[in-house]
Amino acid sequence: MATLIEVRDSLALAGRADARQLSLQLNTPQPLVQAMLERLVAMRKAEAIDADDSCLSGGCKSCAEGKKCLTVSYQLIPH
Repeated sequence: MATLIEVRDSLALAGRADARQLSLQLNTPQPLVQAMLERLVAMRKAEAIDADDSCLSGGCKSCAEGKKCLTVSYQLIPH
């Protein structure tokens, strides 16, 4: 199980990531990683980056990114 600090550090190394990516990387259940990311947002250490509207036209089946545009990514807030 990963700690909040490990999630923060992994997010810092990735630059931008979603809960699924960090869950796989840290071998930690995705709901736990999601809760930690939300805690980092509440602490104003990270910010959620909403999906890009450019791919929401229904063309995701042919998109190289698949359904990545439907996920929320996170990045650290520089202080």
